[in-house]
Amino acid sequence: MQIVKFEEKYEKQVKDLLVELQQYVVSVDKFGLNILTEDYREKYFEKTLKEVYCNQGKIFLAKEGNMLYGLIAGFVTPYDEYDEIDYKCPKKATISELIVSEKSRGKNIGQQLLTFAENYFKEIGCEYISIDVFAYNLNAEKFYNKNGYENRMLQMFKKI
Repeated sequence: MQIVKFEEKYEKQVKDLLVELQQYVVSVDKFGLNILTEDYREKYFEKTLKEVYCNQGKIFLAKEGNMLYGLIAGFVTPYDEYDEIDYKCPKKATISELIVSEKSRGKNIGQQLLTFAENYFKEIGCEYISIDVFAYNLNAEKFYNKNGYENRMLQMFKKI
């Protein structure tokens, strides 16, 4: 397994992985608020690229031959003048996506991708990395805890 930077020739497979993750999130969403729209594939890919390219980010791919088995996307968190009134604002990265194809889980691919991204962000001077984990994705929560990530914020939800 090789970890490489995103190239345009992998666009279709990256979109497939993003859709696979969204399908999973939809399937475990207790409130049924996550959806997969017809334009998700194109729009979410576009959003991810924009976040990455506009904010010192990277997309790294786990591949063997010409096949992708996972990806990680992240960027340096942008701050504005309002963030600075109540927050220290260290240089912080945000992991926006970490996906390992279902058929490839349990092969240490997620660990390799996470380590690769952490090293990149450390090299460019980030002090912290944050990631939002969907509460019902218990496997992801365990994975990140095992890798030293801790809960800092909780979002509570109630249907009224």
